[in-house]
Amino acid sequence: MPAVRGDGMRGLAVFISDIRNCKSKEAEIKRINKELANIRSKFKGDKTLDGYQKKKYVCKLLFIFLLGHDIDFGHMEAVNLLSSNKYSEKQIGYLFISVLVNTNSDLIKLIIQSIKNDLQSRNPIHVNLALQCIANIGSKDMAEAFGTEIPKLLVSGDTMDVVKQSAALCLLRLFRKSPEIIPGGEWTSRIIHLLNDPHMGVVTAATSLIDALVKKNPDEYKGCVTLAVARLSRIVTASYTDLQDYTYYFVPAPWLSVKLLRLLQNYNPPSEEPGVKGRLTECLETIFNKAQEPPKSKKVQHSNAKNAVLFEAISLIIHNDSEANLLVRACNQLGQFLSNRETNLRYLALESMCHLATSEFSHEAVKKHQEVVILSMKMEKDVSVRQQAVDLLYAMCDKTNAEEIVQEMLAYLETADYSIREEMVLKVAILAEKYATDFTWYVDVILNLIRIAGDYVSEEVWYRVIQIVINREEVQAYAAKTVFEALQAPTCHENMVKVGGYILGEFGNLIAGDTKSSPQVQFELLHSKYHLCSAATRALLLSTYIKLVNLFPEIKNRVQEVFRADSNLRSADVELQQRASEYLQLSIVASSDVLATVLEEMPAFPERESSILAVLKKKKPGRIPDDVRESKSPQPSIIPAPTMNSTNNTNNSSADLLGLSTPPGSNSTTGNGLLDVLGDLYTTPKISPTTVQQNNIKKFLFKNNGVLFENDLIQIGVKSEFRQNLGRIGLFYGNKTQFPIQNVHPELHWTDLHKLNVQMKPMEPVLEAGAQIQQMLTAECIEDFTDAPTMSVSFIYNNVPQKITMKLPLTLNKFFEPTEMNGESFFARWKNLGGEQQRAQKIFKAQGAIDLAATRTKLAGFGMQLLDGIDPNPDNFVCAGIVHTRMQQVGCLMRLEPNKQAQMFRLTVRSSKESASQEICNLLADQF
Repeated sequence: MPAVRGDGMRGLAVFISDIRNCKSKEAEIKRINKELANIRSKFKGDKTLDGYQKKKYVCKLLFIFLLGHDIDFGHMEAVNLLSSNKYSEKQIGYLFISVLVNTNSDLIKLIIQSIKNDLQSRNPIHVNLALQCIANIGSKDMAEAFGTEIPKLLVSGDTMDVVKQSAALCLLRLFRKSPEIIPGGEWTSRIIHLLNDPHMGVVTAATSLIDALVKKNPDEYKGCVTLAVARLSRIVTASYTDLQDYTYYFVPAPWLSVKLLRLLQNYNPPSEEPGVKGRLTECLETIFNKAQEPPKSKKVQHSNAKNAVLFEAISLIIHNDSEANLLVRACNQLGQFLSNRETNLRYLALESMCHLATSEFSHEAVKKHQEVVILSMKMEKDVSVRQQAVDLLYAMCDKTNAEEIVQEMLAYLETADYSIREEMVLKVAILAEKYATDFTWYVDVILNLIRIAGDYVSEEVWYRVIQIVINREEVQAYAAKTVFEALQAPTCHENMVKVGGYILGEFGNLIAGDTKSSPQVQFELLHSKYHLCSAATRALLLSTYIKLVNLFPEIKNRVQEVFRADSNLRSADVELQQRASEYLQLSIVASSDVLATVLEEMPAFPERESSILAVLKKKKPGRIPDDVRESKSPQPSIIPAPTMNSTNNTNNSSADLLGLSTPPGSNSTTGNGLLDVLGDLYTTPKISPTTVQQNNIKKFLFKNNGVLFENDLIQIGVKSEFRQNLGRIGLFYGNKTQFPIQNVHPELHWTDLHKLNVQMKPMEPVLEAGAQIQQMLTAECIEDFTDAPTMSVSFIYNNVPQKITMKLPLTLNKFFEPTEMNGESFFARWKNLGGEQQRAQKIFKAQGAIDLAATRTKLAGFGMQLLDGIDPNPDNFVCAGIVHTRMQQVGCLMRLEPNKQAQMFRLTVRSSKESASQEICNLLADQF
């Protein structure tokens, strides 16, 4: 056995040696029980035990406890050791209490009294032992007992530096357990001024404490910012020889620097004072300059310490998101790390650049590294780095590089690691939809996605492509042709069969004119996949077959054979059996008119948020940048064709030709509710030359669809959709009379020609009786504008000229993209946009009794994102969004504060552009 060193508790050393030499568990237990009996007898029978012997026996008990055995005696002897003046005995007593004493123990009062005695000791070692014990136990009893003494110890001028360090850390431990123990008032200033302490150890411990206090009460400890910046400035400008005791491999106080930088991230911006702001900027620039200097050591510890400070500085810059030069410089610095041979550095660089990609100041700078990031995605050996590269490509994607990034991700998907394939599929689907300018490209991307990684394509992805194809008339024929060609592959994934079955069932007639894709060929192609599919897909294909019967009656007999097959009509699967039986009877019994009515083309899907992004966020909640928002499903570009029996109502003078549910005109019905359908045949209204002016633009602030104008002659409806700075508006002119309307001529006029570009497609000049025609307009927002275009429609009815003038529902809020934010980000940005030139405010009286639910509904349709749980007052509404223009993106925040007692509203809008704030405020004022 090796010689015993130190103060030589030989009995303890022999006992440990005996335990180690035991050959079995039984032998160990036997030896422990023998020792416990000996210790128990000593404690009970020998009243003359000195401090050394107590310490030795308490140590043995502690060792036995650490071996996993219960100890039910010896606690009083350990408490007695606390009163010893010898360091080694007091230390063992505190160690035993920290490990074994329960906070509910009857001895806790004795222990607290002993600790209080040591806290008042003049011996700093005894004080430190007491503080360490308090922190180790860290119970509420300890917090209540010492909540007033430890802060005094911390800020006292007589306390030694080593004790201040322990006091700060002990207070931090108690604060985490019981936050109310920290006194306020003058204590706040005294704790903050510990950042000025000349001893670096005290500053390091105090920074950890202040960081926790700031998170709890940021306003009260706001004064720490100036001192933290000053201390940081002294550290980063110091030479490594100036702080020798706290220099780590030629880097001055790296861990304190990291803590100070992290402390400053609790505020955004850290300070409004120009002097403090300028000094902090100098510090950050100095950190960047030092990162460019040649290393002073080749050891990894030097580079680790240096990079720790650098990455924390970059985190602060990203958090502030206000200094364009620093953000770009951070991006360039991280770009150098992308080629570093150290894997961890490459990973951290990619991770930080993901955050930089979400800033409007540094997004373009991040895009310059696109080729290197794509190479990282393909060539990296570490799958976590490849994952991070994919995340960065997703974050840096915009309309200028979307096609290239999507194609690269598709190409890599074929060889990608299985653990990241599903996430990549979701990201490709989101990017393809979000940035699709040509929806034929979107269809190609999704079908390629299914072909390459069909097993990882979730239902949400193929549901989404179906929604978009149904809502986009111009892409339906292309989708049918493309999916038909994809199904001709010898092997194709079941998800491809689902998409093909749905699209061909709806739009197979659009490609049936080609002999290569005749109705018979379409049916046989789909049915060749039938036996390979699951029951759910077979059920879908049966629905497709009955749809094909409606589109192509010539294949009815062949389809009926399939329905009659035993595998369907007598299938063990109830769903298949029911569908086959019902579809067979439907095809036999129903006439062609009934079949056409029952199986008419699917109507357009309502606008809804994409479910794909929600799936992605659920799978990887920490990996999705905040600026990637849900894209909306596109609105249909035309009104769906009316059903067969809708033609019977075309003579109704009040018929809602647009299907927009407008209330009927006052002259539309007789008193008993019967329509005077023959009235126009025998009586003609007296028509005189008329010019009508109407400005109902405000009612379209919160919706995109509705009736723009209506009188006895004509109904003009509108349906619109917007994507970033582009918009498409469909106008529908309905003739409500029994006579044709001639020379229909619409014109547009507006003053902000350089801010808003609107193009109008020509339309037919004649609107037949009871008919409806459509006209498309496209709009591009170049800059924020205030004047909505005016449209005048002139026409001749019954040889009498008419003219209608109205405002087009094209306002700045139509180009909003909703933005998700948490409370911290919202109020940080709110403070950043606090300048006089950035905010607009109006106070106005409510139009009626304040209805919070109705107000919420209106705001939800305005285009911004309603943020719940952000404002401390639950009655207040806060929203966030980005106005997309060709020239720039304007971030915008809004706060609406209702006062039910006064029946008033206060509306505040803040944005990065004064004119945008003012216009948004003007649009919303007096709307509630």
